[in-house]
Amino acid sequence: MKHITLSVTNDLITDQRVARIAGTLSDAGARVSLLGVKRPDCKPVPELVYETKRFWTPFQKGPLFYAYINFRLFIYFLVTRIDVLVANDLDTLPANALAARIKRIPLVYDSHELFTEVPELQDRPTVQRMWERIENLFLPKVKYAYTVCHSIAMYYHAKYGIHMEVVRNVPLRMREEVFVNPVLNLPADKKIILYQGALNLGRGIEQVIDAMCYLDSCFFVIAGDGDVAQQLRDRVKEKELTERVLFTGKIPYKQLKGYTQSAHLGISLEENLGLNYYYSLPNKLFDYIQSQVPVLVSDFPESGAVVKRYNIGLTTNESDPEKLAALINSMFADEARYETWKVNLQKAADELCWENEERILLKVYERAGAF
Repeated sequence: MKHITLSVTNDLITDQRVARIAGTLSDAGARVSLLGVKRPDCKPVPELVYETKRFWTPFQKGPLFYAYINFRLFIYFLVTRIDVLVANDLDTLPANALAARIKRIPLVYDSHELFTEVPELQDRPTVQRMWERIENLFLPKVKYAYTVCHSIAMYYHAKYGIHMEVVRNVPLRMREEVFVNPVLNLPADKKIILYQGALNLGRGIEQVIDAMCYLDSCFFVIAGDGDVAQQLRDRVKEKELTERVLFTGKIPYKQLKGYTQSAHLGISLEENLGLNYYYSLPNKLFDYIQSQVPVLVSDFPESGAVVKRYNIGLTTNESDPEKLAALINSMFADEARYETWKVNLQKAADELCWENEERILLKVYERAGAF
């Protein structure tokens, strides 16, 4: 049985993509270890079919955090019998690449995003150049790689000449019945608008909060946590919307399903703050689809194309709160169109599921000698 390690810089609880991949590789007959970070607010990892390990770090962010966690990973790799190393994103690539070279074992790279183009780096040129140097040093030598969408795969091919397969962030096919308001216990005559995922810069959450001033018949549920969480809470308080804009905090992905199924509209309104967001294909979009929730997403190449192809909602780049509210109201007002979206979501859910996507994933690992 081959031992595969997947490493991340998060706490393992909310990373649905890595959890699905670990489960697929384990089901295929590999011994899988998922390695992450132990933070002060970490919740216990549930019992899983694969192993998990968290590394404590005295640093919570910044260069020292990334240097320390890569050092800890590197030492672990050197003293542990491993057959295939998997780096998830650029922030774990140095340790994995160096260990793979020393131990002469295959390295697989999973690019969740255009790391050097994330909004948090756009106004930090020195830090951005540092990550670009790391990418230039290690990525061209990666032989086995995959990413979340075609646009990012083409970007890396043009920049480094490397080939990346596309393994999208789609969830497992949902089999159970959809139920309404089981978790939130909100009035049945109100519509629930949902944002789920990281609360970071440029996710369009502020605009929806402002639009809630014109959406009296709706609740806005924000499921997640992140860098701008407190700013968002302050904004809600300032707008006197605390009774209609609800924060759930970070929710383990297995529990998040209940919140998603409760929604009437799923939001994914990333702003154009660099190529990472412009090319993004968020996993929350596919979570909405599996729960058969119509969506309102940014009119960008990848996410917009999915919505238009299946006709499961609307796309927009509108940021004016009043106009955005009018658009959302129109989505609920046209009941015939809304029902059409619901019907189309059934087909989309059948096609955009992990059971289909994992076939591509397994071929990558077969080429890397994992089975």
